[in-house]
Amino acid sequence: MLLFLFRLLSHLPLSVLHGAGRIAGRLVYALPGKYRDRLCANAAQAGYADPAFARRAAGEAGAMILELPRVWLRNEDSLGRVVSDDEHVVQAARAENRGILYLTPHLGCFEITARHLARGAPLTVMYRPPRKTWLAPVMEAARGSSGLIAVPATTKGVREFVRALRRGEAVGMLPDQAPGVGDGVWAPFFGRMAYTVTLPGRLASQTGVAVILTAGERLPRGQGWRIHYVRVPEPLPQDPERQAALFNAAMETLIRRFPEQYLWSYNRYKTPRGAPPAPEAAPPEASSSEDSSSVALPPEAPSSVASSSVASAPKASLSEAPPSDAPRSAAAPSDAPPSGPASRGGSPPGAGT
Repeated sequence: MLLFLFRLLSHLPLSVLHGAGRIAGRLVYALPGKYRDRLCANAAQAGYADPAFARRAAGEAGAMILELPRVWLRNEDSLGRVVSDDEHVVQAARAENRGILYLTPHLGCFEITARHLARGAPLTVMYRPPRKTWLAPVMEAARGSSGLIAVPATTKGVREFVRALRRGEAVGMLPDQAPGVGDGVWAPFFGRMAYTVTLPGRLASQTGVAVILTAGERLPRGQGWRIHYVRVPEPLPQDPERQAALFNAAMETLIRRFPEQYLWSYNRYKTPRGAPPAPEAAPPEASSSEDSSSVALPPEAPSSVASSSVASAPKASLSEAPPSDAPRSAAAPSDAPPSGPASRGGSPPGAGT
């Protein structure tokens, strides 16, 4: 039944889906509760305290949800609506003949970015089976139309990531999901410490891949999406805290290009059970590179930053990785259901979902 509904919605004009989604998103935002409070608090943390901004951000979250049927089930039509001014960033990385690690934050249409990249070269992403069985048919249909290579979000999947990187291919993953204890370190994100996943840094350091942040900006009037790319500078720092701080700084650079389309309602600053308390963030530095295709290295992480060891399963899988001078790689999906990262039922097939 849900798949039938998605198929019906996929045939509506994109402008109608976006418009209806924005109305629905603002209606949800109008209801007092944790969703609204968290969205406002996280946006204000990044400097966006205007209530009008929060309403627009809630509307974009609704547009993100209602565009999924079209992206998932009308793949070629959706890809025909993609433009980019940053393709030179990807072309330069591919010309280096090494893998690419694509990191796709919860920004804009993160589903379309993976599908667009998979057109030009193999792209491996992770998925989690939906926790609710009634979502399975939709997720299977979405994965089947994407052209992506999907691997499970398990130790086996991480090993497949490493193998792909060693072949000089690309992989993709979400860099801004709050990890479980043991899988992250504390690092600043918009001036507040956030528990940040360490797997991207370990993959990049141990396989020698290029790292690119990417996101799909939703264009007005249903015109489609503009893909943005930000290259992470090299060499990467060696310690996990500085790696995480660098990736978070790159995400900030990308998010500030179209901040209303970031998922501010996500509980990015939560403390996982058993994790050490968050240290104080260093004062933010002024940046003039918001529209650059690269990002500057962050300052040394404060000595009080608490680090935790990486989970044993991913660590074991990374033992297959080549030395640090080997080729580099790309980006994967989260455990979000058809509503995207706003809910956590199962993982969509696109990069970073």
